[in-house]
Amino acid sequence: MLQSINPTNDEVIREYEELTEQEIASVLQKSQTAFEQWRETDFSHRAPLMKKAAEVLRDHRQEYAELMAREMGKPVLGGRSEVEKCAWVCEYYAEHAESFLADQPIETDASNSFVAFQPLGVVLAVMPWNFPFWQVFRFAAPGLMAGNAGVLKHASNVTGCALAIEEVFREAGFPEHLFRTLKISSSKVGRVIEHPIVKAVTLTGSVPAGKAVAQKAGSVLKKTVLELGGSDPYVILEDADLDLAVPTCVNSRLINSGQSCIAAKRFIVVDKVREEFEQRFVDIMEQKTMGDPMDEGSDIGPQARTDLRDELHGQVEQSIKQGAQCLLGGKIPGQKGAWYPPTVLANVKPGMPAYGEELFGPVASIITAKDEDDAIRIANDSRFGLGAAVFTRDAEKGTHIAAEKLQAGCCFVNSLVKSDPRLPFGGIRESGYGRELSHFGIKEFVNIKTVYVK
Repeated sequence: MLQSINPTNDEVIREYEELTEQEIASVLQKSQTAFEQWRETDFSHRAPLMKKAAEVLRDHRQEYAELMAREMGKPVLGGRSEVEKCAWVCEYYAEHAESFLADQPIETDASNSFVAFQPLGVVLAVMPWNFPFWQVFRFAAPGLMAGNAGVLKHASNVTGCALAIEEVFREAGFPEHLFRTLKISSSKVGRVIEHPIVKAVTLTGSVPAGKAVAQKAGSVLKKTVLELGGSDPYVILEDADLDLAVPTCVNSRLINSGQSCIAAKRFIVVDKVREEFEQRFVDIMEQKTMGDPMDEGSDIGPQARTDLRDELHGQVEQSIKQGAQCLLGGKIPGQKGAWYPPTVLANVKPGMPAYGEELFGPVASIITAKDEDDAIRIANDSRFGLGAAVFTRDAEKGTHIAAEKLQAGCCFVNSLVKSDPRLPFGGIRESGYGRELSHFGIKEFVNIKTVYVK
């Protein structure tokens, strides 16, 4: 039985029966049949449907935002923005998929040689709860436009969102079984990966989940794309514009109530500006409102689940025991629900959870660096490599640091790290491999085929 639980009060919203093995097989077979028909369509047929999906999303924007608020605690303001971003990615691939996947002529000794891009088939998406619509659409929009079919194993606590997404594509006019939700627990994912109809897997989630999926997919030689955890460093140099840097850093740390892989997590501040940065940072953090995610005035809602909140608090307490200084927050409120306040830890050192682990919640780790070189060294001292940012008034220096020095998949200068349909998104090291979005993302799940005519 899958449960959806409201994290504001721990009340069960709804329970869902899991699919049986026979029902899973039936869904996959119907998806395969839909794929075989869909792959024969051209972009002029697919694009209007994807644009219609964008319209459906916008028509139901408030409804979907409230659904996210109930199931995983996202403030409705953030939920509406998430739905709008999903509509954007649908429109982006509706407009660009044909050019991205056009045959590419290559000069050889043949009379004609070119590269063609053809769909693989049914792709399994294993998705997390933190951005329950966006994580899915950034896979589904390019995947379906490329001619693939999709089956979704969503996080159990956002099953309502998963079914709503399935309905978006149905309402937009896509074939009924081209995109389906599998109501299953994580224990059944391995068998779905092994099923011969499934041709590839994409996962966004934790490092252990990524390793498990990669191992299973590797055992049956199926392509994977993994977007895993992150502990993004934001480097604050001596010449940083603190009027820009501090509010940007706070906003990045509190994205989705701190529950984002690319939220800023480690703030590495050159010693000469550390004291001023800390003071300003705490001042802004303590002004943020924690409250009912249905309230338009709430900056952050509850954490998605009580067990995740408790795990986060354990990391905070252990860091404090090891010498970190708690400048703000750090206490579990005495109320029902998965609440956790904006928290700032200073004097963070190697060996503390706040230094080396991903803190998935509204907890900021401030780390002091001696100088620019030391700050870059600390930024790269991580098993993760998803995003990174550097703040400096010298744009040329910042560009050099982002392009050449910081070791991550997405590096930004004087801005928070964010995903954009026009730019490739993904990480290195334990943050995963492969890319989503842009023309790189749509080519992850196609057969890049050489055609040679003598």
